[in-house]
Amino acid sequence: MPAVTVDNVLALPRLDTPGPDAVSRPIRTVTTAPTGYEGEGFPVRRAFAGIDMARLDPFIHMDQMGEVNYAPGEPKGTPWHPHRGFETVTYMIDGIMDHQDSHGGGGSITGGDTQWMTAGSGILHIEAPPEHLVMSGGLFHGVQLWVNLPRENKMAAPRYQDITGGQVALLSSPDGGALIRVIAGEIDGHAGPGSTHTPITLSHITVAPGASVTAPWNPRYNAIAYVLAGAGTVGEERRPVRMGQTTVFGSGDTLTVAASDGPEPLEVFLLGGEPIRQPIAMAGPFVMNTKAEVLQAFEDFQAGRFGQP
Repeated sequence: MPAVTVDNVLALPRLDTPGPDAVSRPIRTVTTAPTGYEGEGFPVRRAFAGIDMARLDPFIHMDQMGEVNYAPGEPKGTPWHPHRGFETVTYMIDGIMDHQDSHGGGGSITGGDTQWMTAGSGILHIEAPPEHLVMSGGLFHGVQLWVNLPRENKMAAPRYQDITGGQVALLSSPDGGALIRVIAGEIDGHAGPGSTHTPITLSHITVAPGASVTAPWNPRYNAIAYVLAGAGTVGEERRPVRMGQTTVFGSGDTLTVAASDGPEPLEVFLLGGEPIRQPIAMAGPFVMNTKAEVLQAFEDFQAGRFGQP
């Protein structure tokens, strides 16, 4: 890790240094993700466990998948399962995941790629490592994020965005101590390739040992930082954080993350968005606005209206 790197960070566009009037975002909470298992038994960390949903809006759920080094025959995926009413964003850092759906879509996601699936009105989906990876084993690491859809888009036609690692916007901190990959939204005017129904920003930042980065952040957005690897601090108050911990920031114009002195860099998945502020009724793989809509989703799934595997 990470999958997308550059030979010379200093050759990239750089963040502007924040102005003297910029307000640094304070730290609201730091929580530790519990571990669990998903699908056919691959290990995950539940990044949003124990966090008030109102502080996460428009995000619903996030798992760090791995990091795990599988022996031959061990790699696992998920069986066929339905979704309705939200989007899944799968960001692969290491390894390969194949996917198929009931609308005829499919493909492979490999290191540095992002698969953005708008489930919308309903879809059946399966994700699994390719057969050759099952046979050989290997490193597997990624993130899956669920993004809520506003009421008017919950029954939109399903669609995919396949974002390769080479498409993400790359920039550096002013001193070159941090590499920022913008997957969706924008940071300091540098836009990522992801197209979103709800205004959000997704990024993966690598901070070199002993370095820090202060990034401008849309004041209308919330801000969440999840540590994928390493250790460091967050905020001007330098609150300690380590792998598997999630920081929720308060209001302001900028946010700061810093890496410990070494030996490993700090890897952070940084995200935020404009809250939808609509009711959420959620059960399993369905995220709607009312209980009646969730029950209808179960009925439609059981009646085969999501299509067939």
